[in-house]
Amino acid sequence: MRQATNRLGIPTRGKGLTEFTRAVLAWVDDQGMETGLLTLWCAHTSASLAVTENASPEVLDDIVQAFERLVPEDRGQPGGQRYIHSLEGPDDMPSHIRTLLTGPQLTIPVAEGRLALGTWQGIFLFEHRTRPHRREVVLHLIGE
Repeated sequence: MRQATNRLGIPTRGKGLTEFTRAVLAWVDDQGMETGLLTLWCAHTSASLAVTENASPEVLDDIVQAFERLVPEDRGQPGGQRYIHSLEGPDDMPSHIRTLLTGPQLTIPVAEGRLALGTWQGIFLFEHRTRPHRREVVLHLIGE
């Protein structure tokens, strides 16, 4: 049994999903493990990880819009959502809630030397903050 780790820096353009499947596939391939388990960890409290469809850009747009409706920002409008924690602006607390809903971790099996992703599945960092960031994702692969 072997283990390997890596860190990926992923630049975002602000709110939205940024695919980084190719970087993960290349790294897993370089490890030469036939069977194993890959864990991905997002080291942030206002960004998360997701596996979703990577064939249609409309899917990503719909996901972002759904999260805007599900966890709206406090825009100071009458009847609008109010959050106690807003130290870093109106997107601060909604970002934390969205991260709790989607999660900072993914676990993907490795079978026959490849990630066991479905045909239309991709690995995404889900940025919940309005401004661009550089996010760090830690990869840990255990296998043989």
